[in-house]
Amino acid sequence: MSEKALSSSQRAIQELRERIFSGELSAGSDHLESELASLLEMSRTPVREAVLTLESQGLLELRPRKGVRILPLSPDDMAEIYDVLTELEGLAAEQAALAGYGEKDLAFLAGAIDDMDKAIAASDLDAWADADDRFHAELVRLGRNSRIETIVGMMSDQVRRARMTTLFMRPLPTKSNEDHRKVYDAIRNGEARMARETHRDHRQHAKSIIVELLQRHRLKYL
Repeated sequence: MSEKALSSSQRAIQELRERIFSGELSAGSDHLESELASLLEMSRTPVREAVLTLESQGLLELRPRKGVRILPLSPDDMAEIYDVLTELEGLAAEQAALAGYGEKDLAFLAGAIDDMDKAIAASDLDAWADADDRFHAELVRLGRNSRIETIVGMMSDQVRRARMTTLFMRPLPTKSNEDHRKVYDAIRNGEARMARETHRDHRQHAKSIIVELLQRHRLKYL
């Protein structure tokens, strides 16, 4: 694939993802590839490549002769996804604690936490969500398991959809920041069991909040 084609494919992935998250491409809606290509002002080739990538991430479904369907996400789906993420990210936290990282190695993780604290102080939930994404991605990277990175990456967008839909319905996530700081401290101190258990509790708490909000507001079609 040429550099130009790769760039177009990545841009198509980003723009389709943004439109799904914003609700412009609403859950349950159907679209022809030609329609999406026109929407993005691109040829069909990079759009088809983007669709295949987003299908692997669970955001949409490519149906033969019927086009693309934006997939809904139910509370049950979200519960299952969080259960998987809880175990995989907990293992990553444990392995990171065993790796013997110094503060320099953990600077990006610490920076994400600092940014979350600043976002909470400014009541900027969008900035908090961005920093939260960076924290979880870096945590998984520090675990040094490429298969965990791949599986978590496939599910992260689905978690992001649910979180962005419920973000402004929940209290300020101050407890989440406290949990992240405890996980960071456990990794820095080499406390593998503490890192894993603290992160597991953090993810399970987040799961209970989001699933309850999805159920209460009947937000099945995100």
